[in-house]
Amino acid sequence: MTIMKSICFAVALGLSVGAFAQGGKQLLWGDTHLHTTYSSDAFANNNLTADPDTAYRFATGLPVIHPYHRARVQIETPLDFLVVSDHAEYLGVIRHVYFEGVDTSELGLIDSVKARVAQWVLRRAMDNKSARDLFIDVLPVPQDPREAAASVVLGGNVGWLPPMPQVEVDTWNTITNAADRYNKPGEFTALIGWEWSSIPGGANLHRVVLTDSGAAVAQQFQPFGLDDSPYPEDLWAWLESTSSSTGADFLAIPHNSNISKGYMFDTTSLRGEALTPAYVALRRKWEKIAEITQIKGDSETHPDLSPQDEFADFETYPYYIQKDFTPYVAGVGDYLRPALLRGLEMAQELQTNPYQLGFIGSTDAHTAMASAEEGNFMGKLATDSIPENKNSPFGSNAGTYGWAMSASGLAAVWAASNTRDEILAAMKRREVYATTGPRIAVQFFGGWGFSEGDLGATDLYAQASGTGVPMGGELVLPGSASSAPTFIVQALKDPTGANLDRIQIIKGWVDVAGESHEQVYNVAWSGNRSQTAGGGLPAVGNTVDTASARYTNTIGAPQLLALWRDPAFDAQQAAFYYARVLEIPTPRHSLYDAVALGGDQDTQRPDAIQERAYTSPIWYQPR
Repeated sequence: MTIMKSICFAVALGLSVGAFAQGGKQLLWGDTHLHTTYSSDAFANNNLTADPDTAYRFATGLPVIHPYHRARVQIETPLDFLVVSDHAEYLGVIRHVYFEGVDTSELGLIDSVKARVAQWVLRRAMDNKSARDLFIDVLPVPQDPREAAASVVLGGNVGWLPPMPQVEVDTWNTITNAADRYNKPGEFTALIGWEWSSIPGGANLHRVVLTDSGAAVAQQFQPFGLDDSPYPEDLWAWLESTSSSTGADFLAIPHNSNISKGYMFDTTSLRGEALTPAYVALRRKWEKIAEITQIKGDSETHPDLSPQDEFADFETYPYYIQKDFTPYVAGVGDYLRPALLRGLEMAQELQTNPYQLGFIGSTDAHTAMASAEEGNFMGKLATDSIPENKNSPFGSNAGTYGWAMSASGLAAVWAASNTRDEILAAMKRREVYATTGPRIAVQFFGGWGFSEGDLGATDLYAQASGTGVPMGGELVLPGSASSAPTFIVQALKDPTGANLDRIQIIKGWVDVAGESHEQVYNVAWSGNRSQTAGGGLPAVGNTVDTASARYTNTIGAPQLLALWRDPAFDAQQAAFYYARVLEIPTPRHSLYDAVALGGDQDTQRPDAIQERAYTSPIWYQPR
């Protein structure tokens, strides 16, 4: 059963470009995954100057100087919060070697010579704009990830560069002090964080780690990196002990599971061991959410894994981060929808779900600029910020830069206030969602007592959360009843963006035989389209003019709202539900570049895409 209403709830949600409030919660927009000049790969790709100060100034709406082409650039709509998440490994070291050199006073003759040669090579490569070749040279060789992880030399070095622990300490102090300077509770939140960058054999297992603590507490520890351990469970154990010793709270956010070679959401640990209760408990404690979309592609699902989903083929990124090309293969452990299904399956044996994850989006930009706006995209890497560099021929890595990247994504958080502790609390209760860039306002609730009258509530959040649960929550069957749960979902277009095509609810469940299933339901849509017998919908249309990279809002709707009841509910089957909101087609950033270049087209990717939002799931578990 679906009841749709096309009503104006702009008053209820608010049309301002910043945060708005409902039910005591604010909808805040941010980026939890941004790199500056202190990340070695950012620096090697020509970000020599954009530091955390640049990142915060850009995020708050001030004009800044781009580190590559040196033009003045500015975000179109400022953010409410930001995490500068530079790589823990060699934090600030490559930059220091280039500008300051290497202190060889405590090195032997051979290491001193190596260090001076390394400095000369780095400076020459940077000056000749060829440092990307150095970056490619240090990428991992394709190998069995478990064997590769076992061979990691802890506390080791790049080979030609000695460890420089004091540089890393000084850089961490600089980053954390900058966060405190820009953190203004209630106005703009600067969360402290970093990236742990395990990538055994080219399997991306990276996590962004963030904390609600300030600089004074954060400077009591040094970020945990790959050089400490390549194993996720060792990261979680470190978070556990460090939280206990310092009082800091943490959250680890997996990203780019789409290129993890199936290991991000596996059925065993990276050590090849069965998942124990202790392992699952640590993972569930420290990993509440995951990045579902970012610059290196979308991680919701893949056509090979969800062949009945007509919108599954969206911004796929079929390139592993490794030295040599390996054909891409999509696995269950790579994508979040299949991972949620796997979690339901594993819960039957483990008595707990290891993959009960919420969703956020963030950029992973290495320019210090949180740029997810399609028409104002600064690129992932500084070198890729100008159209002439987007179609870069890098041998076996051809196609993995520039136009292959997505102008995505954004983290949306329903928080009690714009502060460090409340944003982290919202993430931990999974009351968050992702968009691929547009600021689509979405609310999603599940419960048993919703009715058509709830759709007209002035404060829908307070009304629906009073009798049900918001996104990220868990449904409990009331008493012995077996009636189907109902869901309320509403979406409002980005105030400066495109109209909406439709709202879908994606359901996943496990049957009595232990087999998992998925189904996509269209629950609200624009226009006078009618569903087919199988529940499908005609396409909304396409107003994109490829000659000018323009579109019109003559199709679609500014807002959509629906009350939906699961028509196939079985009280004995564990299930999850999340909402996916699609915009009408709009120009992709590669089309903007093609028009600017006078017709040098990106032939590998579409000219128009349907940007989208993904809510965190709501789970149902039988008693």
